Amino acid sequence: MTAPFVDWVTTGFTARFRIGPEQPVSLVSFVSAGGTPSDGTAEPQPLVELTTVGHGRFPGGFRHVDSTVGARLRYVAHEATGATDATDGSGVPDGTDASAAVVVTGPGIRIVQADAATGLQTVSVFRAHDGVPAFRTWTEVRAERGEHVVDSVSSFASGAWLTDSGVDVDDLSLTHAANDWAAESRWRTDPLRAIGLARIDREAQHHPPRSRAVVQNRGSWSTGEALPIGVLTGPGYALVWEVEHNGPWLYELGETRSAAYLLLSGPTDQEHQWTAVVTPSAPFTSVPVSVGIAGSIDQAFGVLTAQRRASRKLRAADAAMPLVFNDYMNTLMGDPTTEKLLPLIDAAADAGADLFCIDAGWYAEGHWWDTVGAWEPAASRFPGGLGEVVDHIRSRGMQAGLWLEPEVIGIHSPLAASLPDSAFVQHHGVRVAEHGRHVLDLRSPDARAHLDAVVDRLVGTFGVTFFKMDDNTMTGPWAGAVDGGRALLDWLDDVQHRYPALLIENCASGAMRADQAMLSRLHVQSTSDQQDPVLSASIAAAAPAAMLPEQAGNWAYPAPEMSDELFTLSLVNGVLGRMYLSGHLPRMSAEQRAVVGSAIAAHRQVLEVVDTVLPVWPLGLPGWEDPWVALGLRTASGDLYLSVWSLPGTSRTVALPLDPGPAPGRVVVEPLFPTAVAPWTVSWDGVAGVLHVDNGGATPTARVFRVRIEGADTGR
Repeated sequence: MTAPFVDWVTTGFTARFRIGPEQPVSLVSFVSAGGTPSDGTAEPQPLVELTTVGHGRFPGGFRHVDSTVGARLRYVAHEATGATDATDGSGVPDGTDASAAVVVTGPGIRIVQADAATGLQTVSVFRAHDGVPAFRTWTEVRAERGEHVVDSVSSFASGAWLTDSGVDVDDLSLTHAANDWAAESRWRTDPLRAIGLARIDREAQHHPPRSRAVVQNRGSWSTGEALPIGVLTGPGYALVWEVEHNGPWLYELGETRSAAYLLLSGPTDQEHQWTAVVTPSAPFTSVPVSVGIAGSIDQAFGVLTAQRRASRKLRAADAAMPLVFNDYMNTLMGDPTTEKLLPLIDAAADAGADLFCIDAGWYAEGHWWDTVGAWEPAASRFPGGLGEVVDHIRSRGMQAGLWLEPEVIGIHSPLAASLPDSAFVQHHGVRVAEHGRHVLDLRSPDARAHLDAVVDRLVGTFGVTFFKMDDNTMTGPWAGAVDGGRALLDWLDDVQHRYPALLIENCASGAMRADQAMLSRLHVQSTSDQQDPVLSASIAAAAPAAMLPEQAGNWAYPAPEMSDELFTLSLVNGVLGRMYLSGHLPRMSAEQRAVVGSAIAAHRQVLEVVDTVLPVWPLGLPGWEDPWVALGLRTASGDLYLSVWSLPGTSRTVALPLDPGPAPGRVVVEPLFPTAVAPWTVSWDGVAGVLHVDNGGATPTARVFRVRIEGADTGR
């Protein structure tokens, strides 16, 4: 008897699940709306992989597939959520042809499986948004009996991408990004055969290959080593995914006897020293992941952008998108005083900033790194009180913000002794100490009460409406790698519920915790701590691959001593996205301040549409040392805001392939910033669909253009 299928049909895609009495459930096909799902391979990858202490893998190895529990799981039921279902969630109806697909329509589906040997049960939860060819999914693990130490569980596993793409592993490549302090978003594309998937004779070996390609991150900095994002590409095919967790995670690619697989997961014991105990009264829910389907790299990130927007917890306050001036980068560098701040505040107001954020150091009487935690203003820095400075910010028509690193207590802070051990992250029963700090565990009522009191005091006393929330201390492995991170998210949700006008920037030594779990509920993301504007260029250009363009807080820190072209480049870095302005504005000449004003004016044009645009990269995702870099933001009307950087080592010219849309019309290329394009020259080749750019011999240099199509209905 041919195994039946359940087809989950949404307005964005169709997903086909294979269901049979002698095999675990598997996702065998995932195609865009209007596509025809395939039946998959003879030996599909199980949808859920689960190992416990005592129930590992067969055959053994380092891979997280081939789990004995996963192989024993059997279909119990499926349930449509917010949808209609031909079977009412009870399985295949009587009289139905076993080879026919049961159709589920709507935004969600839950698939229940059970392992008779252990009494473990899994529920695969899928959610979709209208019109988006992507789903969000996770795995719930329950126990009917006994106690089980889970040491790995997949949030998603499938080999559907191989059969849907119609190509072999030899033809597929992985696009992924390394991440590091001041060196974020270093994208590269590697053939799967070049990064771990060895080609062997499967028939001669009588076993599947044991090799795997793994991308992972360890510790509490969720993006401290790599981004939790990948794109698998073949000819005309792209599968994109993102692990949405503010802690450790991994994704894994490998081959089976007859096909291949992708597995997405939160922490594991093997890689992250993590386990969870599951009992009948204590289930476990894995971290959520998003998976989408497209035809190219740019389209894949367009899908991911749409998925992020649909999943984000937007508040009314987020709609304002204020232009922030922050006193830190290449300016006060953590040494604010009333005397230094007042001229900066006036200059920021004159430039047109909407919000002034006082960065690190406002609480410090002296050396402060390992004594922080109380977050009280330093009297020596503000003779008239911090309130005097905040009042001056407001008097100049701006909102006031403060830098805050709420999750840490310095090892020499009085709070380190007054708070109980249970308030802190511990490993093997010992309080973790890293970089001179302890880290608060937000599962603790004492830790949460302390942070609530800090926020209540700063918002209530000073009326701040913006926190730059930093996190400069990375913990190693600890038992709370999942539920501790969820406690932090719960605390953030509660703070913003209590203070609906409060905006929070997500920062962790730049972008060391730039994951979608945090970004789904916070206002803006620091993209880097990089102080060199030339090195910042590729970070700013790549940022919309890791986050929404409207959340990409790109530093723009012009300096009076810079050359004219470098001054301009430092501002170009901030125009597409969310400009995060800094720099010694009071020391600048009138001409330099006018350039800053022109950049802000250009940025405000982008701000009008930035929450609706889709990112494109005409030269491909920027590599860390690419000489020419380009980022485009495509509007719903078809216009393109385009930043182009010419960095050291470039040739004088470059050709940028641009898609002007399907409708004929005259392509107009206008300088947006600076308004005079010279010494650059640009020309449009309508036949080839290419924009030719000449930098005039200047480097490093950058420009922002607006590419419009006149006299055409683009249909976008």
